[in-house]
Amino acid sequence: MPTILELINLSTGYLEKKGIESPRINSELLLADILSCKRLDLYLFFDKPVSEGEVNVYRNYISRRANNEPLQYILGKVDFYGTILSVDKSVLIPRQETEILVEKTLEFLKNDFNSGEIKILDIGTGSGNIAISLILNCKNCIIDAVDVSQHAIAVASKNANKNNVQDKINFIKDDFRELAKSDFKYNLIISNPPYVAEEEYLTLQKEILNFEPKEAVTDFKNGLSFYEDISAFAKNKLLENGRLIFEVGINQADAVKSILEKNNFFDIKMFKDYNNIYRVVTGVIK
Repeated sequence: MPTILELINLSTGYLEKKGIESPRINSELLLADILSCKRLDLYLFFDKPVSEGEVNVYRNYISRRANNEPLQYILGKVDFYGTILSVDKSVLIPRQETEILVEKTLEFLKNDFNSGEIKILDIGTGSGNIAISLILNCKNCIIDAVDVSQHAIAVASKNANKNNVQDKINFIKDDFRELAKSDFKYNLIISNPPYVAEEEYLTLQKEILNFEPKEAVTDFKNGLSFYEDISAFAKNKLLENGRLIFEVGINQADAVKSILEKNNFFDIKMFKDYNNIYRVVTGVIK
């Protein structure tokens, strides 16, 4: 039977030949998941033999990763804002950049709304990562989380249950535009919408093209259509001094700022991510 170190070395070389970024880290994380240990613990027992059954599972994992299947889909989970969430191919994989969206939103919640119940709408909830992170860090928030995908709603509901916040989030399977018919209004509306332009979609990495849901990545137009539609929707669904907050793609911040201005939002702010890219745009409605 091969040892832990032998398996890591073999799989690292294989993934490297297949052009997988960070092949050793991928090899270690996949093996650590199978052995139910932390990645760094592998090196405490590097000469330990791995059973035939575990080797077979590992080979399957490595084969899938070599085929560009995202690590998170293979593991079935992702760490987002300090919380472990389930993910599968029906939902977009939560990114580190979206943690900036959550972080800035929590700052606004703390500064803008000092007491009382805060009503939030999360448009395009996907795995529920944004809604769940907000609820876990804002005790007086209640959230409506909407998505057109029934599969996404199922994943998001599962994650809410796992994190014991199911009573604070109302998941809605629908197009957000249908909510315009209700009289309910919100203190804050948040969204990380599909923002890749259709003409740019085919330039994306294989992990996204071949595995992540296309409708969660692109708007099949110029990348800005959801910002137009959500801004027009939000100006009538926000309470007085309510806030709209977006995640935006690279080089989209100025265009989204203009969209907010066109829809009579004020106090518009833009924030950069860890790579010095404008990633969050927000405005207030009177």
